[in-house]
Amino acid sequence: MSTTAALACNEIYLDANATTALLPAAQVAMLRTLTDNYGNPGSPHGAGIRARLELERARNAAAAVLRVPAGQLIFNSGATEGIQTAVLSALHTQQAGSPVRVLYGSTEHKAVPEALAHWGELLGLNLELLAIPVDSVGRHDLDWLARHAAGAALICTMAANNETGVITDLAGIGTIIAAQTPRPLWLVDGVQAFGKLDIDWLALGADYVPLSGHKLHAPKGSGILYVRDGAPFTRLLAGGGQEGNARCGTENLPGIAAIGAVCEALAAGEFGDPARLLAANARLRAAVSSAFPGVVFNSPAQHCLPTTINFSVPGVPSKRLLEVFDALGLRLSAGSACSSKTAKPSHVLMAMGLGEERATSAIRLSISPWCDATDIDAAVARLQLCGSILESQAAAMAALEQVALPEEDQELSDRYAITASQLPDWRARHAPALFIDIREPWEQAASGICPTLDGMASEQHPLSQLAQWLPQWPHQHSVLLACRSGRRSGQLLSHLRQQGYENVWHLAEGLAGLPQPR
Repeated sequence: MSTTAALACNEIYLDANATTALLPAAQVAMLRTLTDNYGNPGSPHGAGIRARLELERARNAAAAVLRVPAGQLIFNSGATEGIQTAVLSALHTQQAGSPVRVLYGSTEHKAVPEALAHWGELLGLNLELLAIPVDSVGRHDLDWLARHAAGAALICTMAANNETGVITDLAGIGTIIAAQTPRPLWLVDGVQAFGKLDIDWLALGADYVPLSGHKLHAPKGSGILYVRDGAPFTRLLAGGGQEGNARCGTENLPGIAAIGAVCEALAAGEFGDPARLLAANARLRAAVSSAFPGVVFNSPAQHCLPTTINFSVPGVPSKRLLEVFDALGLRLSAGSACSSKTAKPSHVLMAMGLGEERATSAIRLSISPWCDATDIDAAVARLQLCGSILESQAAAMAALEQVALPEEDQELSDRYAITASQLPDWRARHAPALFIDIREPWEQAASGICPTLDGMASEQHPLSQLAQWLPQWPHQHSVLLACRSGRRSGQLLSHLRQQGYENVWHLAEGLAGLPQPR
């Protein structure tokens, strides 16, 4: 596949564990609640009744998919709120002063240990927080759990890991928990399992199961918390009595209706076919192996969701790989979207004992259960092109790594950042102005040549060649720097401003922040 052919393709989104596009049926359901059934579900008149019917339709659809009583489901803003509510409910029953043992998976999403520490402090509890170790595959050490479960007030585990896709042995954990007297409460993060694993939550015996709508084609800001009948419950939000007085505040009816539509599509078998997803996973793993010789997979296929692949290319930092992927329109990540701004290696891979070098070169590829063969065809071709560029441009990439710039001055880069909407006004005030594309040649070849902005003159000067072109700095012009994401241009702007260059600005969020063709 040539570069030109690749550029003709649309953006290929392979970061579904971070978020997903809206299911068409979910969009229809949302529009229906925004235009027709827009009433308040708490109102007694006809419009309110129709809105309430929308809400209960969604609740019943979710209950059918999850195989739990509809009355045990609470609609909320998403998994983080669900985790907070579950942790508060479990810990609120504990006595201050005495040690309270809580076990949680060492590879849990950070929302869990953060919530435990937060509510433990606010409730004045003497928490004994113990991380359940995992093996090199990422599965919980059940022998360790059996030895430490006695006397635990709460045990927190995931159904499937958000970074590696590793599937938890929920049945094994449930057996250990059921054998304890008194029985610990059990919080199971079901976010990544929703729509991908067939789990009978009621039969499993989990006490709290938070779910997030935007991970499965519903909008952001929508979610569900399942609370087992009889489990302690303390509401996080008090107010007007909505959700059976369990979660007060006017219901997010568009988001709830969208979740309901997704659940109806799941029940109808419209997406999430296991055989198709396994075939897609095999094709993508083969493509990664072919594109990147020496690649190691951090998530063995036999223990993982077919929608998630985590791999490392030894000696190639994930930052460099992501730059290649993004330049070619492949949207992947190095791990959890919630921690993407930190420079630390993945805590999940470190807990698995894979080492810092492997953890800092890790890439997460995650597809939606709604993907089809055409999506996979395009992804496979683009992965091959990424591998070719990485091999042919290794020297240029290494040269870029050698450019010594100080850390970005965030105050400076923010003050002199220009957004896409501000461009016309900035151009009018700074004519004549020069637009300098500091991307590398391979980035320009992959993403296209420097665009023309409002008729501005433009030049290409790769950052790796800064020492060659900076002496010819055009002092007679106002200069707007741009790179792919705004990170390198912000760093260079900080350096130049600190060196006394007063006529330089940079494009906020880089070229990626400009309006993109559909």
